[in-house]
Amino acid sequence: MAIHIHSKAEIDKMRATGRLAAQVLEFIEPFVKPGVTTDELDRRCHDFIVEHDAIPAPLNYKGFPRSICTSINEVVCHGIPGSRTLAEGDIINIDITTILHGFHGDTSEMFLVGEVSDRARALVDVTRRSMWLGIKEVAPRKRIGDIGAAIQDFAQGEHGYGVVEAFCGHGIGRVFHTAPQIAHTGRRGTGMRMKPGMTFTIEPMINEGTHECKILDDGWTAVTLDGRLSAQTEHTILVTEDGYEVLTMRDNAFSM
Repeated sequence: MAIHIHSKAEIDKMRATGRLAAQVLEFIEPFVKPGVTTDELDRRCHDFIVEHDAIPAPLNYKGFPRSICTSINEVVCHGIPGSRTLAEGDIINIDITTILHGFHGDTSEMFLVGEVSDRARALVDVTRRSMWLGIKEVAPRKRIGDIGAAIQDFAQGEHGYGVVEAFCGHGIGRVFHTAPQIAHTGRRGTGMRMKPGMTFTIEPMINEGTHECKILDDGWTAVTLDGRLSAQTEHTILVTEDGYEVLTMRDNAFSM
């Protein structure tokens, strides 16, 4: 696919949908606690999005049945909300994509349910830092491979975690998933050069053990092959004339 370079008017719309996606995560955070079902989280997010004159992009996307993704503990990504109840010590990724005025805003965050183990907390911290190290590589004329290299060097090289290769970040705009693909592993100086006006997601999935995963029988839910924990965080990024802009930044969110 051709890489789309957004106009100023399109960038303004990307900012608006990105901000709304961020607001959904801000809204849902107080409800992420022991005893709450992922179905309730989905319902609340769906209603919030619709009340803001937007569309939850995952709903019916290629057959996905719900409005958000909820990925708990060993689930790498694309967990389907349902009757599962959050328990003390769980970690959960909530993945939000909004469509506002025809443009997509995509973001996700990890939430700690009650008191979690030190190893779970460490994994989430490294995942957040990995994402930001990737984000900080974004600038005009730099290579896409620099993003994955920064993430892999930190999460795998320094901390020994598995960096998922089966899923990647992606271009985004009027289309949910488009070029370029943003791998979270790689070598510096490889891949296409970034240009101002490009928008894409950076969304590393970091596993406590092996980087390998498998898809469950529902055709969506990806889990770690060894059953150990996984974490993911995600932002939608704009390449600017002199660097980057995080379009899905939340108030008081972790940053580097």
